[in-house]
Amino acid sequence: MPRTLGASGPAVSPLGLGLAALGRPGYITLGHGEDLGQGRSVEAMERQAHAVLDAAYGSGLCYLDAARSYGRAEAFLASWLKARGLRPEDVVVGSKWGYTYTADWRVDAERHEVKDHSLPNLRRQWGESQTLLGPWLRLYQVHSATFESGVLEDAGVREELGRLRDSGVRVGLTLSGPQQAEVLRRALELRVGGAPVFSCVQATWNLLERSAGPALAEAHAAGWGVIIKEAVANGRLTARNDGDEALRPLRELAGELGVTMDVVAIAAVLAQPWVSVVLSGATTVEQLRSNVRALEVKLGNAQQEKLRGLVESPGDYWAKRSALPWN
Repeated sequence: MPRTLGASGPAVSPLGLGLAALGRPGYITLGHGEDLGQGRSVEAMERQAHAVLDAAYGSGLCYLDAARSYGRAEAFLASWLKARGLRPEDVVVGSKWGYTYTADWRVDAERHEVKDHSLPNLRRQWGESQTLLGPWLRLYQVHSATFESGVLEDAGVREELGRLRDSGVRVGLTLSGPQQAEVLRRALELRVGGAPVFSCVQATWNLLERSAGPALAEAHAAGWGVIIKEAVANGRLTARNDGDEALRPLRELAGELGVTMDVVAIAAVLAQPWVSVVLSGATTVEQLRSNVRALEVKLGNAQQEKLRGLVESPGDYWAKRSALPWN
């Protein structure tokens, strides 16, 4: 059944591709370094990104997600769109502002990105994103909105986002941390010129971290698009974490269904009625093809109940995520 990115949004595929692991040589996903091997030059990574994008588009994935802080992800996506001759209406492209990539193409950098939710940075990064992605860019998101950054209470930022909204670009926000639900509910209240500032949210929801679910359902009911990131918890819900005894119910169900753990993890997210798009964070074509198999798996209530015991507290989940090493 076709989906849309919110009540009034464009048609999207149930599964999309996020480029966090494809635009830079270092990332926190388990085994990222192993996936890239020695192919970490800009040219090699652009070829890798194009190969995964080809596999995604060939599998019917039409929502593609980047960010200013994902190294050269926007540039790799732009070169692929042009090389393949795709029209803006052939795909739905989203990107983000709020972090600047600072690792200088090094995996061992002291800081990989710097957060700045100021109005000058919004204007600068919007210009950079638009220069690269032009007419393909249909969704622009605040990257990792939190209460601490103050971005939701900045009147200048809100007015600027309202102008973007009025120009025809969909405006969204992404969430991270144990207060995802509270931040989302505050964002749902915000208005500029009598209209909602935002019409889309991207959040973490997976078998380990479900705390934002009720708030995401509220956003969906309000007509927002709901994009889910980290469906496999940066690799923690894949065979790369097979030694974790707590994941036994996931391993057993995957075995019963004849699929891999990532397939069940993504299928569990796709089963939520408030989801518009679930992002694959694949680094390789093989991972992408495995993730796509989730579209064929329909989990029943009893099967979903078997997985309920995997849930961690939000504090524990986000502490473990923060401890994942860049590789």
